[in-house]
Amino acid sequence: MPKKKADTLVSVGSKIKKIREKKNVTFEQIANDTGCSIDYLQKIESGEIMPPVGVLLQVSRALDINSDLLLKDNGTTVKKRVQAYNKRTENYAYTALTPVAENKHLKAFKIMIEPMKDHEGVGYQHEGEEFIYVLSGRIEVIVGENVNNLNEGESLHFNSGIRHKIKNIDNKQAELLVVIYV
Repeated sequence: MPKKKADTLVSVGSKIKKIREKKNVTFEQIANDTGCSIDYLQKIESGEIMPPVGVLLQVSRALDINSDLLLKDNGTTVKKRVQAYNKRTENYAYTALTPVAENKHLKAFKIMIEPMKDHEGVGYQHEGEEFIYVLSGRIEVIVGENVNNLNEGESLHFNSGIRHKIKNIDNKQAELLVVIYV
């Protein structure tokens, strides 16, 4: 039986909480290291929300752990690994393309965004650089105050330390290749 969204949320949140408490790290410390609010971090831990991959990478760095601990399940079968890397938020589906890149700074993802959708109220911001290549569809990438419209075959490379947001501006699903270096 496939995992329900709530199971995944609790799993990621409980992993973060367990590691944070074991390392005796406060919410204030993680908030300062990630730029996330304490309320947002508490909602992640409680399983109320599923953070975007960029936030999970930031939290991993703040906790000084390998990001794979949060991006995958502890299962050892190939099927479970594939499922672990198919993280879904409300409007985005993530598939890690670098699942065995443990202790590496570069992470690549294939992201599917539903038509005319974005992460409402969620902006990404994480240390490093980001590269987005549009495999299909049309998207809008807002970096700070700058709005970039990308069509199929176009790309954008930017400083991911600047708050950014991605939105599908097409009436069909958008497919992206996103590479994050943290």
